[in-house]
Amino acid sequence: MNKLRVIIAGGGTGGHIFPAVAIGHALKRMNPNTQLLFVGALDRMEMEKVPQEGFEIVGLDIVGFNRSNMLKNLSLPFKMIKSALKARSIIKEFKPNAVVGVGGYASFPMLNAAQGMGIPTLVQEQNSYAGKSNKILGRKAKAVCVAYEKMDRFFPKEKLVLTGNPVRAKISQSAVTKQEAISWFGLNSAKKTVLVIGGSLGAKSINEAIDAGLMEILKEDVQVIWQTGKPYYETAVSSVVLNQDKVKVFDFIREMDYAYAAADVVVSRAGALAIAELCIVAKPVVFVPYPYAAEDHQTSNAMALVEHNAAMMVKDSDAKAELVKKLKNLLHDNAMQEVMKNALRSMAIKNADERIANKVIEIAK
Repeated sequence: MNKLRVIIAGGGTGGHIFPAVAIGHALKRMNPNTQLLFVGALDRMEMEKVPQEGFEIVGLDIVGFNRSNMLKNLSLPFKMIKSALKARSIIKEFKPNAVVGVGGYASFPMLNAAQGMGIPTLVQEQNSYAGKSNKILGRKAKAVCVAYEKMDRFFPKEKLVLTGNPVRAKISQSAVTKQEAISWFGLNSAKKTVLVIGGSLGAKSINEAIDAGLMEILKEDVQVIWQTGKPYYETAVSSVVLNQDKVKVFDFIREMDYAYAAADVVVSRAGALAIAELCIVAKPVVFVPYPYAAEDHQTSNAMALVEHNAAMMVKDSDAKAELVKKLKNLLHDNAMQEVMKNALRSMAIKNADERIANKVIEIAK
């Protein structure tokens, strides 16, 4: 196969980085002659995570619009100009056949520059509600890969390809048994396990609700695997001192295949990646969407599953009052758990990474 040169741009959170990496691995599998360059935002998580996967990455000095502190936006125009110039020079030097955007700060300047220079681009929109940047980029992109139906309200219909969201192969092809996972976490195989995940950076409302209701949850004779994110980690550790055998606390779980295999019920944010993974592992879930995500896309992501009886949802502002109650109801309702599992399985797409890689190869020609 011909040599293929591809730039994959974006990042900021695990929800953008893991799909980017999955697409990169799929391209290498399908065409071993592929040369890849990742472009991220300096000081963001991708600058550490992408090299761990064996890929080269360069960083743009770019930040997002800060809604909570307007003063921080003063440098934004300069950073945008600087990033636009750097993006052009990266393209001139690397000479890609195609540029892929997975969302996140670095995505826009790279795809915008590529489109201006006549290089084919592919937008990977992970959410059920498209962000502003992707809507703009979608007009000139050769293809827009999506994970939800009815996305023609945001993008030209003829460019849409329903691919699903790429999930790490470790999860989509996991062979970890429940028993292996339970003993890996040092838990009790006779008890049901609740997995609490607040995204790669942690979720304040979920953490506070779980912390406040921890004794109530443990009264149900269950055990908990709790990923807190860095900011809440120390607080959670001190909260569980007397229950370390029943509650395992982590700031970040790298072995998510084990975490999912151990879980009976999950509490999670409603990022696109978390949803794609939960469909594949088919674990009953209570979503607490992050309300400040752009265009409140996590709520519409979650609703797409709630409408299919594949999930339950609690609003972020209601988490303290409602989350533990909903979780307890779900733990006791085995029939509902089965309905959810079947609905999740029917929505799962396991080979999204290859579907997207195929499209990249196609537009690169």
